[in-house]
Amino acid sequence: MTRATRVTAIKKPLAEARGLQDDLHAQSEADFRGLMAVGGRRRMLAGMTHAVADPLPARPAEAHALEVARGLPGTRIVCTTSGRAQAAHALAAERPDASVVAWFLDLHPCDAARASWSPPPPNLRAACVADMPPGPYDLAVVPLAKDGEAELSREILQQALVNLAIGGRLVAAIDNPHDKWLREQLAETGETVRVRPAPETGKSGPKPRTIAYVVEKTREPAKVRDFSCEVVFRDRDRLLTALTRPGVFAHRRIDPGARHLLNAVDVAPETRVLDIGCGSGCVALGIGARESSLRVHALDSSARAVACTQWGVERNGLTNVTVALEAEGRVPEPGTWDLALANPPYYSDFRLAELFVEAARLALAPGGTLLVVTKQPTWYVEHLPQMWTNVAREEVKGYHLIEAVRPG
Repeated sequence: MTRATRVTAIKKPLAEARGLQDDLHAQSEADFRGLMAVGGRRRMLAGMTHAVADPLPARPAEAHALEVARGLPGTRIVCTTSGRAQAAHALAAERPDASVVAWFLDLHPCDAARASWSPPPPNLRAACVADMPPGPYDLAVVPLAKDGEAELSREILQQALVNLAIGGRLVAAIDNPHDKWLREQLAETGETVRVRPAPETGKSGPKPRTIAYVVEKTREPAKVRDFSCEVVFRDRDRLLTALTRPGVFAHRRIDPGARHLLNAVDVAPETRVLDIGCGSGCVALGIGARESSLRVHALDSSARAVACTQWGVERNGLTNVTVALEAEGRVPEPGTWDLALANPPYYSDFRLAELFVEAARLALAPGGTLLVVTKQPTWYVEHLPQMWTNVAREEVKGYHLIEAVRPG
């Protein structure tokens, strides 16, 4: 059986999606190939994580939190970041006797921060892990975004407070000078909340864009909330359990796109399957549970996503599913996989979608199949025919399944 027939993905490909390459403008082709090749074919994912520009200033909330933190004591320090851990780097450089941890949930910004430090202060450590590295800390610095995920922000604030030593201080800042939400979250801890507004710049200067707060821990929290959620879902004739957490796609549910991927795929025994950007792992778990001879490898740049998927592998007793924290799309034995499944995010102007596709191209064997689910198919049907064959599309309940085959 050839690789092209090992996988039955889209049952009814639309004829209109075939032969799209002939309809593309020459400029579109040139633009796409320019992205895919610079001085020969390069690893786009490596380019994203290792390309380093000049040092960037901290974003406003992080800069404000840093200025407040500079006025507080502490030699055991943990910082989150909205950029490249500029607050952690500055505090480590200014306090050589301190131990500073920059905590990341995603490997992409973690790698970018490490590269920008070059070289890092010897007392600064970057940690890309699912939960805040255990304390106790004297000082926690947490910048937040007003449009960030509320439940994730609550959990990060809780973890910071839990990991502080008694007498330690939490500095939290947000890019909203009229904030009420963050102050309310901090007030619910029962500790005193001190306000540190951004300095006034005069009538003719720019208005403040941030506000910061300081909370001193005087006692252990009376209650620590568990923000995780177990999700039970059915694939074929088996019930499976997945774990979701704030910051992991998708929290408290199985994403409809993941469900469409599972419904679209039939795989033969011994097929080798990749789940690129696995999130909470529902697709990897569903495919892996169908046949013990299948080999499924799930990867994600989110430490929490990897932890959730690994939990699901163990909870459901799957011995044929492996999971890796991976920001560059690397897989074991590249060029040998039969099927790559992906549900890429929509932001970054399809930059992440492009990375997912390139990771699949490098991982699949000739004749291997890529299957993507999306609500926005235009980018895929315009660009995939440049480097893939047999591109097809099917719409299912508002989602589009895009299938493509890696040329031999």
